[in-house]
Amino acid sequence: MKFAEQTHVGMRRANNQDSSAVLLAESEERLNQRGHLFVVADGMGAHAAGELASQIASERITAHYYKSREDVPEHAIAEAVHLANAAIYARGQSNPEFLNMGTTASSLVLVGGAAFVAHVGDSRVYRLRQGVLEQLTFDHSLVWEMQASGKVHSDSIFSKSIPKNVITRSLGPSPEVLVDLEGPFDIEVGDRFLVCSDGLTGQIEDDELAVLLQSLDVEKASRVMIDLANLRGGPDNITLIIVEVTDESITENHGPPRKARSIGADEVSSRALIGTTAFCWTGAVGFGIASALVSPRFVGSAIVAFILGSISAAVWASGIFKPNDRRRPLKTRRSVNRSGLSGDSSGTTGTMETGQGGSASGGEPLDMGSGETAIGNGPYRRYKADSHQAFVTRLDDVITQLKQTSEERNWMLDWQEVDRLLQRAREAAKDAVWGSAVSLYCDATLGAMQQLKKHQDDSASDTVVDL
Repeated sequence: MKFAEQTHVGMRRANNQDSSAVLLAESEERLNQRGHLFVVADGMGAHAAGELASQIASERITAHYYKSREDVPEHAIAEAVHLANAAIYARGQSNPEFLNMGTTASSLVLVGGAAFVAHVGDSRVYRLRQGVLEQLTFDHSLVWEMQASGKVHSDSIFSKSIPKNVITRSLGPSPEVLVDLEGPFDIEVGDRFLVCSDGLTGQIEDDELAVLLQSLDVEKASRVMIDLANLRGGPDNITLIIVEVTDESITENHGPPRKARSIGADEVSSRALIGTTAFCWTGAVGFGIASALVSPRFVGSAIVAFILGSISAAVWASGIFKPNDRRRPLKTRRSVNRSGLSGDSSGTTGTMETGQGGSASGGEPLDMGSGETAIGNGPYRRYKADSHQAFVTRLDDVITQLKQTSEERNWMLDWQEVDRLLQRAREAAKDAVWGSAVSLYCDATLGAMQQLKKHQDDSASDTVVDL
């Protein structure tokens, strides 16, 4: 197995509130019992609260997973996430500055020939197999929940007005949390997995991720993803882990036959929405009191919080969220069905569908002790890694605009090597040798970012490239 782990503060943030962890099995026995674990967490909260929350999540999930007495790995990882939530909540209650701190957490386990994902929030897990990228996680965000209900179309004005960064579920703010458990997904040699925070997916489209994962080795792909996200503005922290399966040992199950059981699969998403509503309205009241006692500058924040709470309440009251509605298809330009892939020629979007994850239905619910767990229905979106031409055109635009900006602002940058790589990349693209073209354009991207890093006296705002 190969893996690459990268994190970056981005171009706008003063501190990095993301956290990640990689814990590899050090023996064959451990490989068969617990396998390999990869975690990405994206914290939220004022002061150092978000940073602390994500750190607790990554540390506690890895520790609890390997110490768990649960025999079945998927139960152990779900339990570990619940225990991490309890630890974050307790820490938040112990200090007023950390109150309501939270974090996303996406955990990938590769064990016994199967992959499992325990997931809370909007950090994502993908799998690339034979030129198809699949999103294994469902975003616990307001926009995804509403679109997945089937009553709000993704192209509608109402849908586009919903802030994309409003999440409906996270670790920490509440003593209990609903954890999504996705899988088991079978593993094959050549599979690549990507675990990442939304600082990456907010700047790089899914079809672009597919091309990068298919075309580059894991180390180079991880560096290009970080640099490209930053060249496009880097408004958020960026964290990612790329894993490639290279040996058959991890694809084999040496343990007993695996029987996945349904764990509270009929949970209602309205519970999460009610929590979002309450949180926003509580925030509005708090900001209102603060503005009266301290400063009127809090009024704007109170209005924003009240509006978000009102949107959530209106959606809930309208009946959009009902049991089992959360897994309805999300309408986008590319259609996907269970028998395979189909889509428009642009290749830039996918469709979220009630997936075909390998988990079996039936069985008794499990009591995790500190919340509830639900077997999911991933994958939710699929993308063909076939948009090489469109992708290299976008990379050419990024580098060209960056070079123009540097000339307009008289940055003393050496573009000689970047220009040489660009010329070779354009020739490869002209000849439709897309693998070489992507690799060369990525080399040029890394070179451009290296030049930009040398220009340390410029402000972060000078690095934005609007596409």
